[in-house]
Amino acid sequence: MNSNLQVAGHPPANKPLPFFKVMFTLMEPYTWFAPAWAFVVGCVASHSIYFDLGGDIWQSVLSVGKIAIGTLMAGPLLVGFSQVWNDWCDRDVDAINQPERLIPSGQATRNQVFAIIAILGAAAMAIALFLGPPVALVALLGILIALAYSAEPIRLKKNGWLGNLAIGLTYETCAWIAGHFTFDPQLQSAGASRSMILALIYGLGVTGTMIINDFKSVAGDRQMGIRSIPAMYGESTAAKIGVVIINVAQLVAVGLQFAWGNTLAAGACVLLLLAQLPIQMQLVREPTQPMAVRYNIVGIPPYTWAMLVAAIGLG
Repeated sequence: MNSNLQVAGHPPANKPLPFFKVMFTLMEPYTWFAPAWAFVVGCVASHSIYFDLGGDIWQSVLSVGKIAIGTLMAGPLLVGFSQVWNDWCDRDVDAINQPERLIPSGQATRNQVFAIIAILGAAAMAIALFLGPPVALVALLGILIALAYSAEPIRLKKNGWLGNLAIGLTYETCAWIAGHFTFDPQLQSAGASRSMILALIYGLGVTGTMIINDFKSVAGDRQMGIRSIPAMYGESTAAKIGVVIINVAQLVAVGLQFAWGNTLAAGACVLLLLAQLPIQMQLVREPTQPMAVRYNIVGIPPYTWAMLVAAIGLG
């Protein structure tokens, strides 16, 4: 059987690319940062990292190594896995929105796609098992959610609320928790329960950024029956909903930090929230795809720094 993919009656217009070029492109490196960062934040939130150049050098090296391979697991491997799987499941939508992409254009074959999925999934689980059973369970949960997000009959992404929630909980919450489990597998650190709460809150906040990210595919979503928030309510309302979710999550996190006595961290998070307001107001006034891209560049970094500040404040 010919392994070249044909989408929606359109024959491949290009020859398949080399395997590793297909692999790297489908893994979409620009998507790796958020979960990789969340993993590092979770490590920091555990306040259980051993690093003392004047003490046990081997333990210090081991700590750095765990952070490095955990970041590889959370970012390139697990996110890469989910991106390749999502591109495969989205091949019909992409044939409408972005027909030049590798799968709908025929530059990636069916065999290449499934080989990449297998390699990334196996490598991610191998690292997760090395980091400990709790990390492996979180990684497995992330893989299952990724499969359900893209694939029929569940296909969570068909519903904008469930799909974006799934992304927030995997990209941020699960990655943060995996990082925490790497150094505090039994949740014995003083701030362990608070770390779990913040992981959930910031993960829910990412739901808002995913709503804004959906601006790029409104036309195809409507045509294919994918009920993304912009497709259902329009870009103007979607921008307002996204901004509200992002800011409510941060305000809840700030309030909890004040309640826990982490005043300095809470104050810094307030300043980082204020730094996001100008670009948010621009997005609400001009809810377009170019502005959504600009928001991702300008608005998301302060949010991610707030996560780290909150994690440091748990110490």
